[in-house]
Amino acid sequence: MAEELKNIMASLAVRECESPSALPRVTFSRHSRSQPRAPAIYQPGVVILGQGRKRGYFGPEVYEYDADNYLVLAVPLPAECEVIASPQEPMISMRLDVDAAMVADLLLAMGDNEPGMFPWPKGAIAPTPLTSDVREAATRLVRALSSPMDSRVLAPALARELLYRVLLGAQGGLLRALAVRHGDFARIADLLHRIHANYAMPLEIDDLASQAGMSPATLHRHFKAVTATSPMQYVKAIRLHKARMLMIADGIGVAMAASRVGYESPSQFSREYKRFFKTSPAADAAGWRASNTPIP
Repeated sequence: MAEELKNIMASLAVRECESPSALPRVTFSRHSRSQPRAPAIYQPGVVILGQGRKRGYFGPEVYEYDADNYLVLAVPLPAECEVIASPQEPMISMRLDVDAAMVADLLLAMGDNEPGMFPWPKGAIAPTPLTSDVREAATRLVRALSSPMDSRVLAPALARELLYRVLLGAQGGLLRALAVRHGDFARIADLLHRIHANYAMPLEIDDLASQAGMSPATLHRHFKAVTATSPMQYVKAIRLHKARMLMIADGIGVAMAASRVGYESPSQFSREYKRFFKTSPAADAAGWRASNTPIP
């Protein structure tokens, strides 16, 4: 089953970096060489590797996942990512994007009323061993995605089955926290979504604390427990990643990108960008466009 999953995923990851599938919320990735540690944005979802290894750096925590350990994420997180791969053994992965509505629908069908069934998570990300149930569900999904008709008829239900198996697993509480709108974790998750929707607006710690219904000190403590970073560092990371996308994907200039993500000073933007990405914004954008490689 593991070999079949790897082989089908490899056939669907048709190009370097990301390859979309027939199901919009499923994406395949291929990397044929190792990539050094670099900033990235992790989105809520489930990541399963067929081959190779990845390391995610979240503050002081380091998470490694591979063909035997998958990753579950409950909220969008800026982090750093490292890929371990080679042309002989490329890193092959599948990502299932997850949102609160999908999880809530499953919880309703499951009858989420057993105390302790889903322990509340301590953080927003966790690798966990790939059980036979999750592997088999993932294999059925990628098998369906190999056929145009099966993709239309079967894949949506099989993606739901995969999510169900993950919910029943060791990190089910992480996904449940996406849909259950109470508790400190849920308040931080709501705040993260507000930040993503309003990152270009002025965002101050007192305003964020008020939106979360916490004091600034309490917000800082709970925010760091979930994201491994402070609220304002999170805002900065989101703005810089968004600016990078604008420059590379849309071809806009440095000053315009800075303005669109909420910076009043292009020079401050350039300094913070270089500190974050280890290169100037203009050089970074030019390098990505010249390589014709999608942003990871």
